[in-house]
Amino acid sequence: MVFLSDSNITKRSLASALKSLMEEMPFAKITVGDICEACNMNRKSFYYHFRDKYDLINWIYDTEFISVARSKLYASGWSRVADLCAYFYENRSFYNKVLAIEGQNSFSDHFRELIAPVLEEVLREILPEKDVLDFHINFFSDAFICALERWLRDKNCVPPEEFIALLQSCLQIAAARSQNF
Repeated sequence: MVFLSDSNITKRSLASALKSLMEEMPFAKITVGDICEACNMNRKSFYYHFRDKYDLINWIYDTEFISVARSKLYASGWSRVADLCAYFYENRSFYNKVLAIEGQNSFSDHFRELIAPVLEEVLREILPEKDVLDFHINFFSDAFICALERWLRDKNCVPPEEFIALLQSCLQIAAARSQNF
């Protein structure tokens, strides 16, 4: 049995409230007051745990995926990407909305920082030019986030296994072409 601290109970309650509100209204229209009202808390409780509603979104991802992923042993970078895509697929309604949020402190910025090391692991396996690896990591991080958004928005969103196969084929083509230059 897992026991949650009062702090985690509060954070999870705020997260649940935000997720519910996002099913009803756009994120831009949701205020911290709305989140607090939805879970019968005061604003002081919210600000004790989070800087703003963007911080809450990042906490949701960090708690639901990152903390779980850290406890797993992955055979390769691709297996980590597969797990990540499965998580986004299961939570696509929420992340479809979250990835569309732009601006300072957006989830996309937070995610870009976290996905870069994973993509570096994948790219080290297939790209021979180690001296331009930073460029490739930045390029493919942006490409991955854009592809992820498009995939989750698609009404006929393919299962994660198919999406990953498409990603792999793109990288294999890029790697093969870079060897021919």
